[in-house]
Amino acid sequence: AVQLVLATIAGCVLYFEHQTKPQGLQLVLPLGSADIWLGAGFVAWSALVISGSSNAVNLTDGLDGLASGCTVFAGSAFVALTYLAGHRIMADYLSIPYMAGAGEFSVIMGALVGAVLGFLWFNCYPAQVFMGDTGALSIGALLALAALITRQEALLIVVGGIFVVETLSVIFQVGWFRLTGRRLIACSPLHNHFLFKGQHELKIVVRFWIGSALLALVAVASLKIQ
Repeated sequence: AVQLVLATIAGCVLYFEHQTKPQGLQLVLPLGSADIWLGAGFVAWSALVISGSSNAVNLTDGLDGLASGCTVFAGSAFVALTYLAGHRIMADYLSIPYMAGAGEFSVIMGALVGAVLGFLWFNCYPAQVFMGDTGALSIGALLALAALITRQEALLIVVGGIFVVETLSVIFQVGWFRLTGRRLIACSPLHNHFLFKGQHELKIVVRFWIGSALLALVAVASLKIQ
């Protein structure tokens, strides 16, 4: 409930900021010029995106270095996306919405990436420090804010693909168990499934990092072919 209240407040602030900008209240779909007009529904959409992203990162934070490593790649992608969206010439060249002032948020995203890299030094296997809800929920919210500011929520699904898959694994696992009394995977979130299957924690984490890096590259590269 507190998450939704805070996310709604953030959505209201963004709504009044974006309503004066071209495409400010439109959901831009990747790989094309199509978009969906959100209007006042932007506030509810923002609350959904922020709370969803926040909890997705939190669900991923289950193995040493997993969430923090994936955050480095996702955050780096949004350093680039926020800068490009705030640069009129580059935004026009890439055919993405120009959002005046969005480049300022690249400083915050850069600070996030730098901070998480410093944290990862001590959080990698075997971890000496842990992220917990305080870090994971805040990181997810910042990624969502970057997507909302740049009007690239659709790309957030690609950039944060690991977080999305981890969340879906929980939703499907719980839903299927309630319907049938059986489990789809050994244990959710997905990283626990591989852990239960006997894979070493470090191997799981590094493979998830590789997936996160590839998804971040695909998301940024897709800007040129929209």
